Formats: sequence, structure tokens, C-alpha cells
Amino acid sequence: MAANGNNTTDWSGKQVFTTGEAAEICKVSQQTIIRCFDSGRLQGFRVPGSRFRRIPRVELMRFMRDNDIPLDVLESGKKRILIVDDDPDIIELFQDALGRDGRFEIKSASTGYDAGMFTESFKPHLIVLDYMLPDINGDLVCKRLRENPDSSDTKVIFVSGVVGSEEADKLLSAGADDFMKKPIDVERLSNRIAELLEIEPAGAGGNHRGGGMPDRG
Repeated sequence: MAANGNNTTDWSGKQVFTTGEAAEICKVSQQTIIRCFDSGRLQGFRVPGSRFRRIPRVELMRFMRDNDIPLDVLESGKKRILIVDDDPDIIELFQDALGRDGRFEIKSASTGYDAGMFTESFKPHLIVLDYMLPDINGDLVCKRLRENPDSSDTKVIFVSGVVGSEEADKLLSAGADDFMKKPIDVERLSNRIAELLEIEPAGAGGNHRGGGMPDRG
């Protein structure tokens, strides 16, 4: 894994850990991690044909939460944002605007099914979610996020050009963190993302521009 300027490792994109890496992250000895693994307190798998143990990211985070170990080390590095919209022009606009901020890692999906798959593999900190998707409405995607302990804290911003104020209130009640009506001011969106992720907003006059976007549902 790469190290940053402070000689600390960026674990943000790693999905499977060795016992040594888990020990470094949890600030305990490797033997402690091995004992927890062998006793079943820390789940994982052995590399076929060897005695090497491997620990999936989700399981390591569960172990850390159960033992009151701060997750800051795992969550360091770029904030992961998933854009879910079936309009490629809108995805391109968001990727271009948000991708200029070097603190974000961006991925996109065009269906609710793909959104679910990316949520499992990409572990986004925040999802920009279109309400009307080809296979499922966004509120059901949000509901599934909130019901899953591994994604219950994921921030969700709904976007739509066809949802009225009453429906928007229902989306917020269902677990969304915010709702924005298309066409979107991308500078406002960027600032709201920064607020929800508790990071500094892009500087005034920076790369984010407040242009609108097409209103396509």
C-alpha cells in the first residue's frame, strides 16, 4: 500500500488484509490477531495450500467496532463517491465536476442492481442517487442501504427532476440525507457533499462551477 507524506499507510482501498496488516491497523501484536482469528473472534480465510490467514475488510471493520477500536486508519485517504444515474451525460457531468477535487474517488452505476453491487465492493462514503432508475426506484435502494449494517451510515443525496416537495419529504424520512431537484447546481452539490463528509468545501472560485445540468427525470 502507498504511504502518504506523514509515512502512514493509506488503507482506504484495500479489501483483504494479512494478519500483520490487521495488527498494524488495530495497534496490537500479530499474535493477538492470529489468536482472535483461530478462536473465531475474527473471521477470514486461509490461502489455499498454505497456513497464511487473510481477513476481509468488512470483517476487520466489524471486529474493530466490536472492540471499540477507532476506524480512522481504515477510513483515511480519499472519500469514495458513487454516482447512480441512467443518463450518461449526467454521470459525465458529475464525474467531471467532482473528479477535479483530488480528495474524491468516483465510480458510477446506471441501475439499482449495479448500485447494490458497487456498494458491496466499492464501499462508498456517499451516494448521489437518481430517484428514477430503469429497474428500481431510488427509495428502495436507499432502504436497502439503511437495512444493511455495513452501509447504514452511507450518506445519500437524492436527485430528481420529477419529484415534488411532498415526495422529497418522504425520501428524507426514508433515510436520505438530502434531496436536490434537477437541474443541479454542481457547486452547491459539491459543497453539500463536503458538508456531509465533514471535509472542507472546495475553495471559492476553484474548479467547481455552478452550471446547471439537464432535467431528465
